Amino acid sequence: MTSTATHLTLNRTGDKQPISGFGLWKVPKESAADTVVNVLKAGYRLLDNAADYGNEKEVGDGIVRAIKEGVVKREEIFVTSKLWNTNHAKEHVRPAFERTLKDLQCDYLDLYLIHFPISLKYVDPAVRYPPEWYYDGKGPNCTLENITIRETWEAMEELVDSGLVKNIGISNFNAALIQDLLKYARIKPAVLQIEHHPYLVQQDLIDYVQKNDIAVTGYSSFGAQSYIELGVDHAIKCPPLVQHDVITAISKKHNVTPAQVLLRWATQRNIAVIPKSNNPERLASNRDVFSFNLSADEIKSISALENGHRFNDPGFFFDIPIYA
Repeated sequence: MTSTATHLTLNRTGDKQPISGFGLWKVPKESAADTVVNVLKAGYRLLDNAADYGNEKEVGDGIVRAIKEGVVKREEIFVTSKLWNTNHAKEHVRPAFERTLKDLQCDYLDLYLIHFPISLKYVDPAVRYPPEWYYDGKGPNCTLENITIRETWEAMEELVDSGLVKNIGISNFNAALIQDLLKYARIKPAVLQIEHHPYLVQQDLIDYVQKNDIAVTGYSSFGAQSYIELGVDHAIKCPPLVQHDVITAISKKHNVTPAQVLLRWATQRNIAVIPKSNNPERLASNRDVFSFNLSADEIKSISALENGHRFNDPGFFFDIPIYA
C-alpha cells in the first residue's frame, strides 16, 4: 500500500496531523525561536517538541513571533509535546503539562504524548528543569518509581476532558504495552511515535497500531546521524543511510536527495516524519516529499535494509531495557 496523503486523520477528533513536520530535538535554545519562524515560513505546519528538549520557552517565542508577523495563525499549526518520565504520577501530569503550555505560550496543544513507558522518581522543577535522565544531578542515574501506565494515561485523559489538549498519544511503546493500554483506555491513543528508518522498520508494530486506527509518526528518519555525538557505539560504526548504495541509486533515478527518498519511503506508507535542519535548502527539500512516488519494488528494497539497529534506547545507558 502506498499513500499520497499530506495529512493523517486522527481517531476520535478527526484532526488532521501534517504528515511532514519539523522536529525540535537538539535545536539550541539560542536559535530555537529563529528556527521556528524560519520553518513556518518554509511551509512546515507540524512542530514536534518535548519538555525534555529544554527549549520549549524559546520555541514558544518563535510561535508567538510567527503569529504576530502574519506567517501563520495558531489554528494552522499542529503543536506536539511530550510528558517526561519523572512526571508520570497522577498529581504531576497536569502541572507538567501546564508548564509546557505556558512555555510554548499556547492556549492548547494539538497532541500530547507520554514520552517513554518509564516511570522515574519525581524531580521538582525548582531543583532542575528539565530533569533529563538524572535524579540527583550529579551523574547519569535513574531511580524507578512504582507508577502504572494506567495511572498516567487516566491523568492524560483528564487533560482532554479539560479542553487543554485535543489529542493524546504515546511514544516508544511496544505492541504488548499498547495492547494492554487499549483494554482500559477511555480515550484511545491518537498517535504512536517511534524510531523509524530502514535499519529499524518495525513493520509488525506499525501494522498493528494502524489496524487499531492509531496514526504513526517516525523519528530519526535518517538513522544514526543524531546519535553519533551521544556516543552510541553502533551509531558511530553504522554506514550512513544517506550514503547507502540502495538509497543513493533511488535518489539519482528520481533526481531527489537521499534524505527525500528516506522521508518519502515513510510518508508513502502513511507514516508522518519530523526531520530537522538549519539549512534553508534542506528545509525546503525535506518538506518536498510529495512531488515524486517510489515504486512498490523501491519501497521493498529500502525496507529490506532492516538490521535491527535501534539508536534511541535507554538501555544503552541505564538498566532499563524497555525494548528487550
